[in-house]
Amino acid sequence: MSWLRALKETARSGLTVERRQLEPVIAARGALGLALVVGLSLALFGPAVAASSAFGAFQAAIATFQRSWRPRPTLALASGASLAVSTFLGYVTGAGSHPFLFLALLLLWTFLSGLAWAAGPTAGIIASSSVAIMLVTVTLPTSVATAAGHAAMIFAGGVVQAALVVLLPVRRWGAQRDALADALAAEADYARRLRHDPVAPFDPVPLMTARSAAAVTPRQARRRPAELHGARGLAERIRPVLASLADPAVGVPEEGSQRDRVRELLAAAAAVLDAAAHAIRHGEPVTLPPPAVAALRTPDTGAILSGPPRRAAHRLAALLGDVVETAEPRTETTGTDEARTRPTMVRLAPIVLAKMRAELRPDSPILRHAVRVSAVTAAGYLLGAALPFGHGYWAPMASVMVMRPDFTQTYARSVARFGGTLVGVALATAVVRTAHPGVYLSAALAVLCAFGMYLLMRTGYAVAQACVAAYVVFLLGMDGAGLTQTVRERVLLTLLGGVLAMLGYAVYPAWETPRLRGRLADWLSASGRYAAAVAARYAEPAGQSCPDVREALLAARAARVAWQEAVDRATHEPVRHRGLSHATAEAAGHAVAEFGRAAMLLEAHLPDRGATPLPAAAGLAEALRRSTEQGAKDVRERREPHWDDLRETVADWSADPPDHFLLERGGRLLLDVLDELTDALAPDFRDRVIRRRPERS
Repeated sequence: MSWLRALKETARSGLTVERRQLEPVIAARGALGLALVVGLSLALFGPAVAASSAFGAFQAAIATFQRSWRPRPTLALASGASLAVSTFLGYVTGAGSHPFLFLALLLLWTFLSGLAWAAGPTAGIIASSSVAIMLVTVTLPTSVATAAGHAAMIFAGGVVQAALVVLLPVRRWGAQRDALADALAAEADYARRLRHDPVAPFDPVPLMTARSAAAVTPRQARRRPAELHGARGLAERIRPVLASLADPAVGVPEEGSQRDRVRELLAAAAAVLDAAAHAIRHGEPVTLPPPAVAALRTPDTGAILSGPPRRAAHRLAALLGDVVETAEPRTETTGTDEARTRPTMVRLAPIVLAKMRAELRPDSPILRHAVRVSAVTAAGYLLGAALPFGHGYWAPMASVMVMRPDFTQTYARSVARFGGTLVGVALATAVVRTAHPGVYLSAALAVLCAFGMYLLMRTGYAVAQACVAAYVVFLLGMDGAGLTQTVRERVLLTLLGGVLAMLGYAVYPAWETPRLRGRLADWLSASGRYAAAVAARYAEPAGQSCPDVREALLAARAARVAWQEAVDRATHEPVRHRGLSHATAEAAGHAVAEFGRAAMLLEAHLPDRGATPLPAAAGLAEALRRSTEQGAKDVRERREPHWDDLRETVADWSADPPDHFLLERGGRLLLDVLDELTDALAPDFRDRVIRRRPERS
C-alpha cells in the first residue's frame, strides 16, 4: 500500500464515529467523583490544588473504563498513585528551573511507559496517560512542599473514584458476565452458521476472552457468582462437538433425512446457548424455548443417526444440559481451589518487570515503541519550550497520548487527536473569552466535559479528544492559567505533537508486514502440536505420557489470534511486499485454519480412557509433529514446504489401514489441508524465484 493511501485509510479510521451502547450511569459515577474532588479542593485549598486533584480523579476514572478483569477500585488506585509519583518527581527534578534535568526524567519515564505495553494495553494506556498529564500538573506547584501536597491530592482523587466504585456499584461482575455470555452467544452463532455451511469457520477470540475473564484473585474467587464458573469450559467442549456433528467428512451426507436432523439439532443448540447467554448476562433464570427442548429430547435421533454423528448428538444434548444447569443463578460461590488464579497487584509487579526485560531485544516492537515515544516526547517538549506560544506541554502531551506500538493506531489517533482538539479547544476558548466564567462555573463546565468524555469515549477517539481538550481548557481556566493562549497556538502545538508522532514512526518503524511469515510459521507449528497431541491420545487413551490436548489447543488459539492481529496491522502499512501478499496471506490463513478444524474433528471423538489403543495413531502423531515443524521452518525461511513424513505415513495405510474410520479419514484430511497450504504459498514462492533469476541476454 502506498503512503498516500495508507494516510487516507488511517485518517478515515481515526475520524470514524461508531455507534456503541452508552453507559450513562457509569459515566455519571465518574463525573460525580470528579465533582466531589474539585468542589472540596476549591473550598479548602484553591484553584491550583483543585486542578491537580481533578486531573488525578479524571485519570483514575478513565482507568476504570479500560478493558481489564481486575477490580475497578484497584485500577483507580494504581492510576492515581502513578500520576502522583510522576508529578512529584517531575517537579523535584526541576520542571521549571532545571528543564534539562526534567528532560532526563521525561526520557526515562516515557521509555518505561512504552515498555509497559509489554504487560498489556491497560498497563500501557495508564502509563502513557500518567506521563501526558504529568506534563501539565508539574507546572502547577510552586515549591517542593506544595508539590508534595499536589501529589497527595492527585492520589486522593484516585481514592475517591475507587471508593465510589465500591459504594455505588454498577453491574457487579458485569465485564465477566458479558465475556462469558459473548462466548456462549458466539457458540450459538456458530451452530446457526453450520446449518447452512457445514465447514463454517469459528473465531476463537470470544472463548479466549472468556478464559481471560475467568482468572480471579483469591479475594475475587470468594465473591464470584457461581454461574460464572463452569459454563466457559462447557462451551469449549461444545465447539468440536458442533463441528463434528455438521461436517460431512464425519459421516452425515450433505442432503437427506440425516442432514435435516442435524440442522434441527444445530438450531436447537443455538436457541439453548442463546438462552443461557441471556441468563448469565442479566443474572436471570434460564428460560428455554419449548421447541428447542423438544428437538433435543426426541427419541428419533437414535433411529436417524448412527456412528460418530449419533455419538456427537448425544454428547451435545448432555453438554447443553450442563450449560443450562450451570447458567442458573445461585447464591453460593465457588472456592478458590476451583478458580483460575490471577496474581494480586503486589505479586504482579515482578511478572510485569520480567515481561519488560524480555522486550529488551533489537527485534522487539515494544522496545522500538519505547525508544520512539521517549525521543518524540522529548523533542516535542524542547520545541514547545522554544516556541513563543507558552504552555508548550500541548505538543509532547499530544505525542505521548497518540503513539502506539503499531502504525495504524498511531496515525489514526494523530489525525483524530488533532481534529478533536481543534473542535474542543475552539469551543472551550470561545466560551471562556465570551462568557468569562468564574472559578466555580469553570469547574462545573470541566466536570460536564469529563462526563461527556466518559459517556462517549467508546464511540470514537476524535469525539473523546474534543471533550478532553475542552476539559483541560476549563480546568486550567479556574486559576487563569493558559488564558493568554489563543486557539491557534493550542491547535498548532497539538498539530506539532501529532506530526512528530507520525514522523517518529516513519523514521523508526516496526512494520508487521515482513514478520507475517514468522507469524504464519508459529501458527502452523502450534496447530501441528495440537493435532499431534490429539492423535497421540488415540494411541494412548489413558494419556499418561501424551501431550496435554487442552494446553496444545490454547497455544494454537493464541498463535491464531497473533496471526490475525498481525494481518490486520499489516493491511494498512505503507510497505512494499516483503513478506506475504494479501491474497497469499488470506489463502494461507484459511488453510491453517482448516488444518486446525480437521484436528478438532478428531478431538470431538477422543476415545475413553479405557478404550483400546490404536498403534497407528502413534505414527500419525509423530509424523504430524515432524512434518509441521519442518514445514514451519520452511515457511519462515521462504522455502516451499513439503509434508513427506505425513505423506509416507498416510500412504502406508493403503495396505494396512487403522482400525478406526475417523482416524483414517482425519489423517488424510490433515494431509490434504497441508497440501492446500503449499498451493497457497506457491505464488509468492514462484515470484521470489523469478525475481532472483538472472535475465538472459
